[in-house]
Amino acid sequence: MGSNNLAGTSVNSTREMTRARAIKRFKWITISPIVVIFLVVLMPALILQLYFSFFGWTVYLGSWLDAEFVGFEIFEEVLTDERLGWAVIRSLYFSFGSTVGCFLVGFGLALLMYRPFKGNAFYYIMFIIPMLTVPIVVAYTGEMLLYQNGPINGILSSLLGHDIKVSWLADADIALTTVMIMEIWNWTPFSFIIMIAGLASLPKEPQEAAQILGAGKFRVFFEIQLPLLRPVILLALILRFLEAMAEYPKIWSLFQGGPGSVTETIPVLIYLTTWNYFEISKGAAQSYVVMILMILIVLGAIWVLRREKTNLDQMYK
Repeated sequence: MGSNNLAGTSVNSTREMTRARAIKRFKWITISPIVVIFLVVLMPALILQLYFSFFGWTVYLGSWLDAEFVGFEIFEEVLTDERLGWAVIRSLYFSFGSTVGCFLVGFGLALLMYRPFKGNAFYYIMFIIPMLTVPIVVAYTGEMLLYQNGPINGILSSLLGHDIKVSWLADADIALTTVMIMEIWNWTPFSFIIMIAGLASLPKEPQEAAQILGAGKFRVFFEIQLPLLRPVILLALILRFLEAMAEYPKIWSLFQGGPGSVTETIPVLIYLTTWNYFEISKGAAQSYVVMILMILIVLGAIWVLRREKTNLDQMYK
């Protein structure tokens, strides 16, 4: 009897070791292409960018190998540049607004759709199509719809009963908000997919127990579903926010940073500095400053997600 137990333990131990090796091998296979791309493509670009940040050079100064070492002067100029500060504020405004808008609409659609019903596949397709549309196409389509005598103002005029002439693309006060609306339409499916997956994966037992005890739909939602969904909600918000901070195609194709500079977000400013003004070193330093800012945001997001996972594990226990 004892020998059988030892043999069983030995077999289980061997299986666990094989499984652990298989998981480790799978992780390396998955991450290896990313590591190779980083080392071969991104690392040389980052090193060259760092060189330009410490050596003052523009395309007018001849060979970049002859650039003069200036130390931290360019970083000091960038960090005290009001234009970059305003670009950061605009990017944060655009990212927060579009993230909240995408989430509210996407979560609302997910709540309507997560329970199966006849014909739901058609609605799934319709809701996901905007995310499959190329951003530059979204921008040009929006431009055709939003010009002063265009269809959107025409529809609003018909609904409100008087002539509407909103300058969606020329009014400096609403230009960035106009792009934000396009961004919400374009990326609401992203939040919709994440939230509908989260709703579908919720355990049924706590909800059924609450219903048996007499809890209504709203109470079940706010006291059971919503707390369980918090990690999923945070993940959707964080991923959407990070993507919105890097938004470039729609803003550039519509405004190139204008009217004036009201849509000059971080990506637009870096592009203008590097490729319009040919201040290569300043553009490189701006990129590094923004990269450090984004790293801090990502680290904060990881900390929040880990905390939520810990709280969720304790809730299940």
